Amino acid sequence: MSTDIKTTSIESDVPVYLKLAAVTMIWGGTFVAGRFLADSLNPLLAASLRFLLASLALLLFMAVARIPLARPNRKQWLQLMVLGFFGIFFYNLCFFYGLQYINASRASLIVALNPAVIALASWLLFQERLSRVKLFGIGICLAGAGLVIVSRNQQVFNGAAGAWIGDVLIFGCVLGWGIYSLYSRDLNHSLGPLQTVTYSILVGTVMLWATSAVRGELRVEALAALDFGQFFSLLYLGVLGSALAYIWYYDGIRKIGATRSGVFIALNPLTAVILGALLLGEHMTLPMYLGGGLILGGIYLCNKPLARASNKGI
Repeated sequence: MSTDIKTTSIESDVPVYLKLAAVTMIWGGTFVAGRFLADSLNPLLAASLRFLLASLALLLFMAVARIPLARPNRKQWLQLMVLGFFGIFFYNLCFFYGLQYINASRASLIVALNPAVIALASWLLFQERLSRVKLFGIGICLAGAGLVIVSRNQQVFNGAAGAWIGDVLIFGCVLGWGIYSLYSRDLNHSLGPLQTVTYSILVGTVMLWATSAVRGELRVEALAALDFGQFFSLLYLGVLGSALAYIWYYDGIRKIGATRSGVFIALNPLTAVILGALLLGEHMTLPMYLGGGLILGGIYLCNKPLARASNKGI
């Protein structure tokens, strides 16, 4: 009987794992789309357009599905303001401006710290249990992500004189995403993932557009000059990379927790490399395959043992 309950519980998490894996594949594709836009569109304007499209996609989906917007209370509005600021506005400012000082590979290496930061914060703030196996799994994920990134660009540690500024800014992305992942704990249960993501993206979008307006970057000429390829890239970033991916990520947090969901972020550099090989003709190397194996093994260790342990008392 106990074995049957364990098996059912583990199997019930499989759809969540598949969604989180799909999220990382989508986010891996955002590197390709972002690379396409990098040389042709102002970073802040690109972020503003990305989340405007994400907002429109979410509102359209809710209208078609006849899902009314919830009415958050004062406390929930304050929480949503925090999520919109750190997860959308702050994260994107740190990311886009950090990339002006360091290359994308070096930035990816820092962003790969996300699972460890989320796990540590979950332990400190919410007393989430961190077993030795889970810690080992997180370590393996970090090692695998690092191996993939470094093997892709062996000059990853080389930087200009101001590289430390970029490092600090990109680490700000890690902190911003950690807050966005953990601070949603109550809202995910009271409002649900869809409402939480929709409101946080709307709030963050308003902040981005207000900043763009203050900086004088909202020019009609820049918008009119967008070609099909740029618009398609923005559509991918907004609809798939933001709206859909954020909902599935928050749904994963609600069902299996922030640490077990966050560890899937380690797949981002691997999916980016695979998509680069498929779409851009980039070469896959043995260290990349080895790094990918370490990432998958680490994710397995972080999820499978905990699923078993959590059912011992049933």
